[in-house]
Amino acid sequence: YMTGKWHVDGLKPQSCFGQCGTVRAGMPVTTQDVYQRPAAGNTWEPWDTQKDGYWKDGKHWSEVTADESIAFLKARRRQAKPFFAYVAFNAPHDPRQAPKTFVDLYPPNRVDVPRNFLPLAPHHNEIGCGPDLRDENLAPFPRTKDAVRLHRGEYYALISHLDAQIGRILDALEANGQAESTVVIFTADHGLACGHHGLMGKQNMYEDSLRTAFLLRGPGIPAGAKRDTRIYLQDALPTALACAGLKVPDFVEFKSVLPLIQDPAAAHYESIYGCYLTNLQRCVIHGDWKLVHYPKADAWQLFNLAQDPDEMHNLAAMPENAATLADMRQRLAGLEKNMDDPILLPAGAKRPKYRAAEEH
Repeated sequence: YMTGKWHVDGLKPQSCFGQCGTVRAGMPVTTQDVYQRPAAGNTWEPWDTQKDGYWKDGKHWSEVTADESIAFLKARRRQAKPFFAYVAFNAPHDPRQAPKTFVDLYPPNRVDVPRNFLPLAPHHNEIGCGPDLRDENLAPFPRTKDAVRLHRGEYYALISHLDAQIGRILDALEANGQAESTVVIFTADHGLACGHHGLMGKQNMYEDSLRTAFLLRGPGIPAGAKRDTRIYLQDALPTALACAGLKVPDFVEFKSVLPLIQDPAAAHYESIYGCYLTNLQRCVIHGDWKLVHYPKADAWQLFNLAQDPDEMHNLAAMPENAATLADMRQRLAGLEKNMDDPILLPAGAKRPKYRAAEEH
């Protein structure tokens, strides 16, 4: 079963799933006045159902997705055959629309500004995060603390509304007697910056956007346990197959996280690789260290994530870190080669199969 967001070009979900609910585009269609907020004369409000977006067709998309998922679970409750449900919420993607009761939970004057707030991100134009990028155009340049408070409050409201819908689905699993035999994997594609480092969107290599939730609940999964091992979002596929007792095909390049549940010290990935577009941003994470490369800007950032989790102190130019910088650059070059990174292609060469990676 599948319902919700489908953002895969050239492939219809009906060819992949036995049953589909309402299939949505990658993001809701929005109106021009959602951008450059706050601004004089802009009266856009997240709860205005006349602005389409998540309100198109009369009911918030998150509620529709939850309703359809609950109906599917009820229909399956008396069937012994196992099921797989892909419940794909669009939220909390912008436009950041939620019912007023949720928006009122986060008045801007009570929302904190991130510690790593900046009016402008370093090299924002060269890394593809200038005013021409839709996500970044949501707020004015340079960023102000008032704008960040407004957007963060609406972001939190949309998340809280989403959380309530997920709670309804989990409640339905309990009511149907399916909870004890069902593995739930909750994850997302990115976090949104919403004011961190002078950014508003997800197209960056900072932890605020690179890291997302990855939670599991179900039989054999210890309640409340946490693992600090870095994984990829794509690990969700082999994990789901392993939970179902199925062999992971050889062509799947990612790994199940079940061994990490059984043994917190189990080996996983030596280093983590991240990228954004052909020549704009790259990163590698190894141990406590992260190296960010902006090829077009010819700039490097080196962070010690254990000592500087907010990534506020670039250590790349410090002589005492020269050996670490060289090692991290070598690791990044190796991963670029292993990932068939198009940045290695000569000018005009045909782009090979491309494998984007997202780190949690």
